[in-house]
Amino acid sequence: MIFHSPFEYNYLWLPLIGFAIGFLGSFWGGGGGFFFIPLLTLLFKVPAQMAVPTSLAATLPICLVGAYGHYRKGNIDLFSGLFIAISGIAGAAGGAGLTSLMTSRQLKASFGAYSIIIAVIMIISNWREKRDEAMGIQKSEVTRVQKITKCSLLGLISGAITGTFGTSGTAPVIAGLFSMRMPVKLVVGTSLLVVFTNTASALAAHFLVGKIDLTLVYFLTAGTILGALTGPRILSDIRIEHRAEGLIRYWYALAMIAFGIIMIISN
Repeated sequence: MIFHSPFEYNYLWLPLIGFAIGFLGSFWGGGGGFFFIPLLTLLFKVPAQMAVPTSLAATLPICLVGAYGHYRKGNIDLFSGLFIAISGIAGAAGGAGLTSLMTSRQLKASFGAYSIIIAVIMIISNWREKRDEAMGIQKSEVTRVQKITKCSLLGLISGAITGTFGTSGTAPVIAGLFSMRMPVKLVVGTSLLVVFTNTASALAAHFLVGKIDLTLVYFLTAGTILGALTGPRILSDIRIEHRAEGLIRYWYALAMIAFGIIMIISN
């Protein structure tokens, strides 16, 4: 169901928040949906079932603008991205149906637990990679069949996460792409392509089973589009050292843990 909520003065903060999330989402490849949910539920007291589709609608412009910007810069692996995106459509549809069956408390607690689990997996994966490098252990090349299998599984998982929680579902995608030893810029661009497909599919499903507050969407997207236009341009001009890539992953994981804990204890 689509509706417009009455205007409130605190909504004037939404374009600024949208710009920051749009910039960070297109800069790091996450789409920004992960941050919309806790901000809408904790700061603006939006019910979780309403925050999910509203987040998806606000995230869509970030993904579209960001993915196009990275495509122009040559930062997208179309082969991997399309396989993940296609399998993500089925996951997104299933996740949207699951959301309608959960209470607001269950949805917030599940989102918090998901955030912490994915963050811990990312930290462990990063630690193992550094350990292998220090010991001189070389990873074997990923075959075409392994790549297709991994991409399809990643797509299904990320799509289900997007449909259920209204986030980009990018954490498993980014972790998976990093495990295939892609450079950071290629990971960012490819994940945005995946996020766009997942978000569009999940949003279409939520039109049938959820509530979308267009007033919130208008205010958020006023800033997200500008932010999404800025992110890819700045990233393409930055040279990221291998050591810095590891720090980026750690900080991203720590932010996820913090938001996850807040979502759980706020119930």
